[in-house]
Amino acid sequence: MTARIVLIAGLLATSIASVSAPASAGAAVIGVVAPQRGPFALLGNQILTGARAAAKASGDRLVEVDETCDDAGGPAAAKALIDAKVTVAIGFLCVETLTGSLPQLQNRAIPAITVSVRSRILMEDALRNGWPLFRMAPLEDAEADQLARSIIDLWKAQPIGLIDDGTIYGRELANAVRQRLDPVGIRPVFTDTYRPGQEQQIALVRRLAKAGATHVMVGGDRSDIAIIARDAAAENMDLSLIGGDSLRAPNQPVALRTGVLAVTQPDYAADPQAADAVRALRAGSAEADGYTLPAYAAVQVAHQALASPTAGNAVADAIGRGTFQTVIGPIAFGAGHELKSNPYRLQEWQGTGFAAPRPATQ
Repeated sequence: MTARIVLIAGLLATSIASVSAPASAGAAVIGVVAPQRGPFALLGNQILTGARAAAKASGDRLVEVDETCDDAGGPAAAKALIDAKVTVAIGFLCVETLTGSLPQLQNRAIPAITVSVRSRILMEDALRNGWPLFRMAPLEDAEADQLARSIIDLWKAQPIGLIDDGTIYGRELANAVRQRLDPVGIRPVFTDTYRPGQEQQIALVRRLAKAGATHVMVGGDRSDIAIIARDAAAENMDLSLIGGDSLRAPNQPVALRTGVLAVTQPDYAADPQAADAVRALRAGSAEADGYTLPAYAAVQVAHQALASPTAGNAVADAIGRGTFQTVIGPIAFGAGHELKSNPYRLQEWQGTGFAAPRPATQ
């Protein structure tokens, strides 16, 4: 009976990974850990699509490992990667996978590059334990950092309002921005929590006007911000608005007014350095959305690190010391294995999409 259980377990571990078509001799063997079924399969498919396109361009070989995002999935993913003799692994949507796999990956000196997980506690654990984890996703507080920096740069002399929709996201974002503005002497003339999901926000706009707030940071979703902007225009109020990454959402039911600012990750597909990759993806009937280009970039980081003369047996050192040219721009990691550059950028809605702000908004 025991032998049968061991045999079945071995078969299950073997089935978790699939290997792409053989590449040229000397090609890197790169693991891609992403959900292939279940509620996160759509995001997993984005990672796999980007990784496959990058590997096709670089000639590397992929080992694709299904990510189950549960406590048992981490050790199983690590075993699949080790058995396939990968030299580095990318992807990793879930904290559970990294927590369960990193100790085993450390034993085999296999670095992991996550394109998604933002947990600060996980990275603290990784640094304390010497786990070879690198994060291409932004830090938990990167959005608030960039929002505060943008407000300081653009609106330091303006009467500022800080409002939020009362959700965990909106409230925490507004509070985090307030905490960053206070030490530099910027204190809002108006703060409030509004009721989200309303058809109009005229009462809120009038309270802002009465308080003299002409520049407002909103911790809320795109729909509410669009309604606030619309109602401010209807009241003939010249109101400047800035929001966070939640503004990357469908432009409906109320269209966002031109000039609204957002601190968000850019549309990498529109950047010149991604043009060749985007064309190749579309030629294969795939779109460069979501995690597709970040996963493409992660494979590029792995490929360039493995080709580094200093890599040798210390692939993690090569990743940590290098600057890598990718489809989403240069990538380099600091001493804490985090991105050196904040991926959030100040963007302006220009009618059909977000882009770098026009000079008039500076």
